[in-house]
Amino acid sequence: MKAKIAVLAGDGVGREIVPEAVKVLKIIAEKYGHSFEFVAADIGGQAIDKVGVPLPQDTLALAKQSDAVLLGAVGGPRWEGLEYSLRPERALLGIREALGLYANLRPAKLYSNLVDASTLKREVVEGIDILVIRELTGGIYFGKPKGIEKLPNGEERGVNTEVYTTEEIRRIAKVAFEAARKRRKKVTSVDKANVLESSELWRKVVIDIHASYPDVELGHIYVDNAAMQLVRNPRQFDVLLCNNMFGDILSDEAAMLTGSIGMLPSASIGAKVGLFEPIHGSAPDIAGKNIANPIATISSTAMMLSYAFQLDKEAEAIEQAIVKTLDLGYRTKDIQSPGAKIVGTVEMGEAIVRNLN
Repeated sequence: MKAKIAVLAGDGVGREIVPEAVKVLKIIAEKYGHSFEFVAADIGGQAIDKVGVPLPQDTLALAKQSDAVLLGAVGGPRWEGLEYSLRPERALLGIREALGLYANLRPAKLYSNLVDASTLKREVVEGIDILVIRELTGGIYFGKPKGIEKLPNGEERGVNTEVYTTEEIRRIAKVAFEAARKRRKKVTSVDKANVLESSELWRKVVIDIHASYPDVELGHIYVDNAAMQLVRNPRQFDVLLCNNMFGDILSDEAAMLTGSIGMLPSASIGAKVGLFEPIHGSAPDIAGKNIANPIATISSTAMMLSYAFQLDKEAEAIEQAIVKTLDLGYRTKDIQSPGAKIVGTVEMGEAIVRNLN
């Protein structure tokens, strides 16, 4: 097959981990007879430095004209003083909204040879395989009214609005139930229906959609309890269905069950062009030092092959290469263990490429 892939490395460690993922995709193309065209563009802080905005129109046009988008990370302290609408992170919200990517899939699966890298006890985390499905274009991050306003007494008030429509909930619920059918057939919907009216509607609509999926078990959990249960007994979960903010928070918590946030990929889907990225940020404190873990980004390319191109065999080959590399004892600093071979970003990428071959 032929595919055009927009490569948006972004800022910080994104500029180190994305090239390693591209190397893997090139090997896949060569090995399986595909043709991938890679076209790079700026996003986030890099774009701000060049053209003054975090999401240039040329970058957005490239994304829309591509078959998939590979994204690194955006942001860093050097841009934190900018006016809110011009900060690098606004590019993420903008591109997701512009591409119609309402569903974010974040798997948290613990590789057996990394059990001891987790900060939790082996008996708690061993064997976890969780899929967090996060609604991505609604909720408090997009709801209006929003902003900071002056009050008559001279003080200021910050406002954000948590808002969901029936259709927004319905479509993300369907994604969760469809995903569960391919896994262990269990969905746990996360809300705060005892306090929030938006969550009351969320629960009602999820229950309505569940009627079309009688083969899938449905449970409900309040978000505060979900946070506790993720560290108490994570194996109870299969698919976690979350709104935008709850999914953002809980998926990062789930990441640490696996030993490092540098291990977890994500896929943002819902329309013609999907976006694939690691769930971690730009990590400016380690950027440029060749120590960032590229595995999450490389795993994101596996999700790209599977979800964007239906190349499941090729996706599995990448996952097997990662497992083999870990079995051989290669570790980046964030997942180091006694007796392991501590390697840098480039060395880890090269090792995965060798094992892919």
